[in-house]
Amino acid sequence: MNDSRTPEARSISQEQLQHEVDYIRAQHILQSLFHKGLLSTNEFAKITAVNRKTFSPVLAAILPSIP
Repeated sequence: MNDSRTPEARSISQEQLQHEVDYIRAQHILQSLFHKGLLSTNEFAKITAVNRKTFSPVLAAILPSIP
């Protein structure tokens, strides 16, 4: 089997995995509040930026930009 992925793409630490899960949970709650009208678009964007800095998700590089 020819695996062309980089070593970084194949391994992730338990701590980083927990950061990913925590980020996804935080964003899910945030989206729920936004869809219920409890947050403005500006508040949603600001909190998303804070979440990305706090949790440093590996996937941040491919996540959509914050409006």
